Parts: sequence; C-alpha cells; structure tokens
Amino acid sequence: MGENHLSASKSSTLRFILVPAVITLAITILRLVGELQHWPAPLFNSSAGGGAAIIGISWLPIIFGPWFALKLAGRGEGPASAGKSIGFTLLGLFVLVAGGFLAFQREFHFSLRALLGFILMLLAAFVPWRAWPALIKTLIAYAYAARIPVLIVMYFALQGQWGTHYDAVPASIPSGMSFGQKFLVLAVLPQLFFWIGYTVILGSLIGIIATAIVRRGKPVPETAAS
Repeated sequence: MGENHLSASKSSTLRFILVPAVITLAITILRLVGELQHWPAPLFNSSAGGGAAIIGISWLPIIFGPWFALKLAGRGEGPASAGKSIGFTLLGLFVLVAGGFLAFQREFHFSLRALLGFILMLLAAFVPWRAWPALIKTLIAYAYAARIPVLIVMYFALQGQWGTHYDAVPASIPSGMSFGQKFLVLAVLPQLFFWIGYTVILGSLIGIIATAIVRRGKPVPETAAS
C-alpha cells in the first residue's frame, strides 16, 4: 500500500508540473533559436551567463512558485505555519549564498572547496522541506524538469561551439580545459546543483508570500504539513 501511495504521489506531482515544464521548455527552445539567429538584445544575449536576457527561464520561479503554492494550499496541502515556512526558506537562502561564496571565485578552480559549494547550493533546496513538503517536492521536480533540457542543449552547444550563451566560456574559466571538464564545470554543476537550489528557494519564498497574502484569514487544514 505504501508503494502505491508513493507511486500515486509521484504521478500527481508530474501531472502538476507538466504545463509549467512545457512552457519552460518552449522558452528554452525560443531562446536557443533567438541566439542562433542573432535576434536583438535585450530579448536575447549570447554572452557568457546570458547577459540578463529577457527571454530566459531564470525568472520563471517568480511566476510558478506562487502558482504551485496557491494550487497546493487550495487543495489542502498548504503550510501549517507561514512563519515557519518563511523561516526555513530564509535558512535555505543562507545555505545557497554560502554555497555560492565557496563555489564561485574570481578565477574558477575545480577544488574540494568549489565542489562543497555546489553541494551546499543543492542541499539548500531541501532545507524548507520540513515546513512545506508538498511545495518543495513540487518545486524540486519542476527545477529538474526545467534544467535537464538546458543541460542537454549545453552538451551539444559546447561540442559544436554554436556561439550561444549555452557554450560561451566565462573569462574566469582557465584555458586548456577538455570538453569533459568544460561540460562538468559550465553545465552539470551549475544546472543540476546551483540552479536547482536557486529555483526552489526563489519559488518557495515568493510562493509563501503570495499564499499568505491571498489566503489571509482563511483556515489552514490540520493535515497541511503532514
């Protein structure tokens, strides 16, 4: 029975994130096409890091965080305490920033310190789990659904040197790296560690605030955080 419940929960989460994941994938494809076709800034930017281009997916947690949070709260899976949720999310933000301090240096060197930093940034995503598990589980699933396609794009972009931000090498990266080293440092670690923590913490923080505002004064189900 436990396995059936776990399977049903997983299936429910996948259905829940399906539309946001498809929208995110469409924006990723649009951005790739725009950069390959040299469409203008500030909508697109092929420099390393993306140059804060408007067409991108990094800002989507600001939209989907509240969307997930309000949907979950509406069906009785909200947090037992908004204050506790904000507290744990802020703690997660602290862990994320601490990880970034360790991982991102003026000149990047792959070291135990950098690896620890990336691990901390990923662990930051799980810090708020205790306060609102339904939201954090959903955001983690969405984060991977958003970032795995980017990882795939970066693999081929780095191999083919497409001239997009997906394969642009920052000045902080030492020259002479092999393709495997570049893919690890520029794609795997940022996409599957940093961006997961970033997506969850940002989406959680905005989601909790939106839920607290929209549902102010409404009763919270007793089983919300169970």
